[in-house]
Amino acid sequence: MLAAVFAIAAETVTQWGLYVLLPIFIAFLFFIMWDISKKSDAGRAGTFWIFLALGAGFVGFLLKLVLEVVFERWVL
Repeated sequence: MLAAVFAIAAETVTQWGLYVLLPIFIAFLFFIMWDISKKSDAGRAGTFWIFLALGAGFVGFLLKLVLEVVFERWVL
């Protein structure tokens, strides 16, 4: 019986996690925020504040990605 060994580089795992799995997780978190706002009858203002407060981390993640591209291409 032959055992198949698949070697995956740490950089590959990191790239998949950062650019594929993390955005999927963030989308799931937005679904959770929407579900919380609907179940709690938060209304328009409450839903806005839920998405603003909890979505700030997502905006920070997007800003980080944009800054990485800017620094790689134009600054460094």
